[in-house]
Amino acid sequence: MDEQTHNTYSSKYLCRLLVEYRKPILIILAVAALCAILFSAPFFITPLYKSTTVIYPTSSNSISKVLISTTYQSEKDIMNFGEDEQTEQMLQVLNSNRVRDKVISRFNLMEHYNIKANSKYPITKLNKLYDARIKFRRTEYNAVKITVLDSDAALSARIANEIAEIFDSTMNQMQKEVAIEAFRIVEQEYNTLVAEMNALEDSLNTLRKLGVFDYESQVEMLSQQLAVELGKGNSQGVKNIQEMLDVLAEYGGASYAINERLDNDRLQLSLVKSKYEEAKVDATEFIPHKFVVTSAFQAERKTYPIRWIIVVVTVLSTFLLLLFCIVFYDRSKGFFRHEAEKEAATKEKRHHPGKE
Repeated sequence: MDEQTHNTYSSKYLCRLLVEYRKPILIILAVAALCAILFSAPFFITPLYKSTTVIYPTSSNSISKVLISTTYQSEKDIMNFGEDEQTEQMLQVLNSNRVRDKVISRFNLMEHYNIKANSKYPITKLNKLYDARIKFRRTEYNAVKITVLDSDAALSARIANEIAEIFDSTMNQMQKEVAIEAFRIVEQEYNTLVAEMNALEDSLNTLRKLGVFDYESQVEMLSQQLAVELGKGNSQGVKNIQEMLDVLAEYGGASYAINERLDNDRLQLSLVKSKYEEAKVDATEFIPHKFVVTSAFQAERKTYPIRWIIVVVTVLSTFLLLLFCIVFYDRSKGFFRHEAEKEAATKEKRHHPGKE
């Protein structure tokens, strides 16, 4: 028997079986469909509603460097969308325990998911449900899509929108932890430098009271005046000038050194002050770290389960299994009937050995 004949025979054979057992097949398929409809009802499977939010990261996370600093050169603009690096950072933060714990706490998901605190492994169960119902993925355009499934349509939309805000606050919190410490260091250096300059100014004021103002110009002027007084023979004038020169000789070096240090400190203070202002802005101000492209809204229809798919898959699976069982039963029945006929023929030969 060639393949075509075998296929025709098989098709005819299956058709014969379907016609022969049509009533039990239809009854079983109807029962399967009814069971699928029943067990996919809300009594057995909790319907879930889907809400999505699409956000883009910003291209820069530092306010001071983008808006204030005159030395930091960058092509990044605070208004630009982020690229691969910023998108990967956003995904890492969204999947972090910081965001997870805030979402769970803010919406009391332990109670909402009906997980008892005294049950076995409650945190593991909570995290599995969280991962199954709240997902983050990168889109083909470097945005991040936040998808939330929940039995409450309104809550699903709230969670999706709130996660975007929680991401912002989490990013600010993480950066503030570093920025505040950096500001403390810069502030300490700034205050130390200011205190040192104030002390030097106080020393100069003391020297000014002694008559030391500008060492070099005063020495030059007094030397010229001394020569004039000597030419006149004015001993009192010479004495007074000499006393002033002696004061300059004693304190002039200190005055010169203090002025040099003050000049250096003023230059350093200018640099430190710019760092101080930048660090203060980073430590005290906030900027958004996201652009919201699509906000979540309350879904009108459930996303899961799709009952017609469940019914179709159940009926088709039942039909294939049933067909296999019918073929197996029919072949087995034919096999046992053939064996019984062979056994009957053997017995007949034993009783009538002369019979052909």
